[in-house]
Amino acid sequence: MEWLTNPQVWISLLTLTGLEIVLGIDNVIFISILAGKLPKEQRAKARQLGLTLALVTRILLLCSITWLMSLTKVLFVLPVLNADISGKGLILLAGGLFLIGKSVMEVHEKLEGEDGHSTAGGKVSSFKAAIVQILILDVVFSLDSVITAVGMASELWIMITAVVIALGVMLVFAGAISDFVNRHPTLKMLALSFLILIGVTLVGEALGQHIPKGYIYFSMAFAFGVELLNLRLRSKTKAPPVELHQSIR
Repeated sequence: MEWLTNPQVWISLLTLTGLEIVLGIDNVIFISILAGKLPKEQRAKARQLGLTLALVTRILLLCSITWLMSLTKVLFVLPVLNADISGKGLILLAGGLFLIGKSVMEVHEKLEGEDGHSTAGGKVSSFKAAIVQILILDVVFSLDSVITAVGMASELWIMITAVVIALGVMLVFAGAISDFVNRHPTLKMLALSFLILIGVTLVGEALGQHIPKGYIYFSMAFAFGVELLNLRLRSKTKAPPVELHQSIR
């Protein structure tokens, strides 16, 4: 029980939990957008199942650290860009391209379709289709999350505990985040832009171009803050309805 009195353990756990929550926000946004295209009675179930799958994926990857580290070995060199491609790079490249393609289709649907349901390319046809797409992105987002955990903590139980706590927090707030995003079309468009940015970052990472995460998350937080101010301004400038009290004679 020495770990109970070891401040380094608690600092590591708290820091890693906070980072896992931040890294999981993009996952929650993507799940919220996909779940929002399902019938209303299925949305909560899709969000819960999606985050549960994310938790299981992260724990399985943490328990396979040796295999995970082997993914960093170079498999081949991309001729044109002269970039070393590893197993991890292939997963990030495929996930990044999928995220960019899916987000662009969603943006096109919002701009060209009617209330986001007219363009067949971006429409989720079934609960199963939504879960499959969520699972694909869970694997990609989990890689980033797990590699961060491995780099910050030496004990497996600390990593798993941080991931469980972070996913628990996201599970609690996923419904509120989803409802908030779906109620505000401009926020949903901003969220899709964030996902395109993250997709480009994943592709860059796969090709050996390291992009500091701090810049990405600062840009996202700044844009989100500006949009919240815009929402507040629009709500205050709405003219109140005019009531007519004059009687017709």
